[in-house]
Amino acid sequence: MIEEDCLTTIPFAQTGYFSDIICDYLAQDDKIKSFYSNFSTIDGFKKQIELKRLSFKLKSRSTLVNSLEKQYQKIEISSTTKRNIELLKKENTFTITTGHQLNLFTGPLYFLYKIVSTINLCKQLKREFPDDNFVPIYWMATEDHDFDEINYFNFKGQKISWNRDSKSGVGRLPTDGLENVAAIFEKALDGSKNAKYLIHLFKEAYVNHDNLTDATRYLTNELFSQYGLVIIDGDDTNLKELFKPFVEDELLNQTSFKQVSKTIEKLEKNYGIQVNPREINLFYLTDAIRERIVFEHGIYKVVDTDISWSKEDILKEVNAFPERFSPNVIMRPLYQEIILPNLCYIGGGGELAYWLELKDYFEAVKIPFPILLLRNSALIISEKQSNKAEKLNITIDELFLDQHQLVNKKIKEISKIEIDFSKQRNSLEKQFNDLEELATKTDKSFIGAVKAQKVKQLKGLNTLEKRLLSAQKRKLKDEVDRIKQLQNQLFPNQSLEERQRNFSEMYLLYGDRLIPTLMAMLNPLEGKFSVIQL
Repeated sequence: MIEEDCLTTIPFAQTGYFSDIICDYLAQDDKIKSFYSNFSTIDGFKKQIELKRLSFKLKSRSTLVNSLEKQYQKIEISSTTKRNIELLKKENTFTITTGHQLNLFTGPLYFLYKIVSTINLCKQLKREFPDDNFVPIYWMATEDHDFDEINYFNFKGQKISWNRDSKSGVGRLPTDGLENVAAIFEKALDGSKNAKYLIHLFKEAYVNHDNLTDATRYLTNELFSQYGLVIIDGDDTNLKELFKPFVEDELLNQTSFKQVSKTIEKLEKNYGIQVNPREINLFYLTDAIRERIVFEHGIYKVVDTDISWSKEDILKEVNAFPERFSPNVIMRPLYQEIILPNLCYIGGGGELAYWLELKDYFEAVKIPFPILLLRNSALIISEKQSNKAEKLNITIDELFLDQHQLVNKKIKEISKIEIDFSKQRNSLEKQFNDLEELATKTDKSFIGAVKAQKVKQLKGLNTLEKRLLSAQKRKLKDEVDRIKQLQNQLFPNQSLEERQRNFSEMYLLYGDRLIPTLMAMLNPLEGKFSVIQL
């Protein structure tokens, strides 16, 4: 049963919500070992620190800190975050990074889990390596252009959306129209103290800032600055200067396509492929567009535009305007590792799956491949829900069962009649095995008829069992409904709540104790799924 005020952890693989590639990665299965470098253990981090210490240049640190100071000019930051930015100048300071799209009002609940994992890992590493410093980084995906993926959040089953046109990087989008979204959100809230804070936070972020980058930076800073989180925008001219040699290599040699394609050939023998590389994995980015760059008939072109260059001209463009060259999903990880003294990337299962395609590419361009860590995942259960589970005799492990399996299991347990026909099946199997043995000694042509009858009888027994179970479900409809209702509350749309709900639903219930509780309970190096009763 779920005990009061508790944290329970279960293996990720046991939940049924994580892919084979991620489960094998967590288990350090031999099939996956060649696709990553150091693993997320203390020993792995020790090796990664020395690797990054030797490879990351002091000049890059200066550029990084100057850019961050400019990016933070418009908002107030905590002394902890300010100190962390200053620490990045030192050669014994390293980063732990997570990234996320600029989803409206943070998007799915796991946004919090990503950042909490990142902050907590920095704390753990500082305890293990006290002579070094560790700074948590949130990388804003400002250059993405998939607006339809980020223009909404779910609140109590309602999809709250921001509708407008978007053709460039979403971070550059003006926040026009978000005052209307704020009004819709406010109507959906209940007027409580926590609700008032949420609408205040939304308006301060989205109505009082001019673009989505500034709005997201403000919002995330408000939630996490006290923990020293540093927020970075890669859409930055000075940071892109550091990336120029790799952009030129991509344009001239298509290194990412060649290397990642080779890796995919090996990886797809056992796993599905998350993303496929293009021959050139760069976009051309301006305030008006973000479109792919292609190379056709000796000419570089921007898809769906009249923009084109010769080889000499595009290299001049890179040199003059590095900010216009935007990495896609294949090259963005490399860009991150070039501009940050980074040890580890923390992401979800889908993110780690595409990172596992990239190790050979990193080796080819001589950049250390970071440690990969699956972010914390959690299920938050209220006291009321915990009591319901206890009354229904449902354990934490059972909550993760497929709903059909869960209902059948519980009905069989509470039913006053025996619904499991295993004994009858075993008896039938034995009888027909005896008949087959008899047939082999007398008339072998009789064996086929015996086997056919065996299949028919077992099928009939299974049908009777299902009919009896269905009858019991009807008889115990109240229990069935309560089981389904509880699981649907905890797993909306039969999915993990962290992928469906927005943090505002949890904040409405738990207020300003929500994030501190997550900070206290989530352990990124434990490698397990957390079930938290609040």
